[in-house]
Amino acid sequence: MARYHTLGKIPKKRHTAFAKSEGGLYQEELFGTAGFTGISSLLYHIHPPTVVSEIRDLGSIAPTIAIEKNMKALSFKGFSIKPEKDYLESRKTLFVNADLHIGLAAPIEFSKEYFYKNADADEMLFIHKGSGKLKTCYGLIDFKYGDYVIIPKGVIYQIDFDSEENRILYVESFEPIVTPKRYRNNFGQLLEHAPFCERDFKLPNNLETFDEKGAFKIKVKKQGNMWEYIYKNHPFDVVGWDGFHYPFAFSIHDFEPITGRIHMPPPIHQTWESAGFVVCSFVPRLYDYHPKSIPAPYHHSNIDSDELLYYVDGDFMSRNNIELGQLTLHPGGVPHGPHPGAIERSIGKKETQELAVMIDPFKPLSITEEALKLKVENYYKSWNTNN
Repeated sequence: MARYHTLGKIPKKRHTAFAKSEGGLYQEELFGTAGFTGISSLLYHIHPPTVVSEIRDLGSIAPTIAIEKNMKALSFKGFSIKPEKDYLESRKTLFVNADLHIGLAAPIEFSKEYFYKNADADEMLFIHKGSGKLKTCYGLIDFKYGDYVIIPKGVIYQIDFDSEENRILYVESFEPIVTPKRYRNNFGQLLEHAPFCERDFKLPNNLETFDEKGAFKIKVKKQGNMWEYIYKNHPFDVVGWDGFHYPFAFSIHDFEPITGRIHMPPPIHQTWESAGFVVCSFVPRLYDYHPKSIPAPYHHSNIDSDELLYYVDGDFMSRNNIELGQLTLHPGGVPHGPHPGAIERSIGKKETQELAVMIDPFKPLSITEEALKLKVENYYKSWNTNN
């Protein structure tokens, strides 16, 4: 997110000597994207961030593809995933393409025995159940139900969960996750017609600095493998930083819906974008107010993208028999629309309380073996009125 932020103590000028009171220099690190042309931050460490005593290859964690090419409408019971003690072990990748991985997790805890870094992708964690704190060298971010937590590629983190009941929808994006370009001016500021503004975002706070030596285990995901790095210094030894590149959070409850007299197209719900997909937030809103409006969405063909919906809360009026945590996947090239009876039921309704996250990838999704464990049989036949 292109918004300047700073915490802790930093020198007056960048790339200059920053002396410690006890002698010696703080170690400056440029952390950024796209070489030296993307957004970045400057971090000031007590110790060099490069001191590694051991590296181990833990092997492949690449998901196993069960269906490479899919042309069926599919549905999956997300809450069928069983809780697991370890955060990383609990993450189940369900859908993949060259631009992103999408999965679900039900972690009981994040082990204090390691830190984690995704060196391949930005991560978007949507918090369906649970609350806690994201801990990074940039500071702390409190999160709770309904929050999108965005963690840029390469950021080392831990999570303190408040309880053992946690459910997370996650996206790993191989290109940066950003706010929609059409909602930003030439300076990166969100415009007046955007459905959210800068004051809605949760930025890092309460910078905690750890001057500790030892053997700190960092699990690093890179190119489908998990690696284990042992650092001699605590990874959160930053005394200050400034810049535009850092984790942040945004609540789906702070998304302000755009409405109209007749049914508005899905792009009005867009919250995030990347090079290969968009993410939309369906939130409680007033329905269309034309006297003959049909609040239910019209039938439409996904020619250029798959459509993946994750149902969070409320009654999603265009679908029948949908549960919390359920997912539906409607592949590109196949028309879809409201379930039988949904159009008629919607006429005359004034508002909806639905809450859902939609992910539209521009390349077809492949289905993993983990996803098939959650599959709803014959969902593609659910438009047949005799079913």
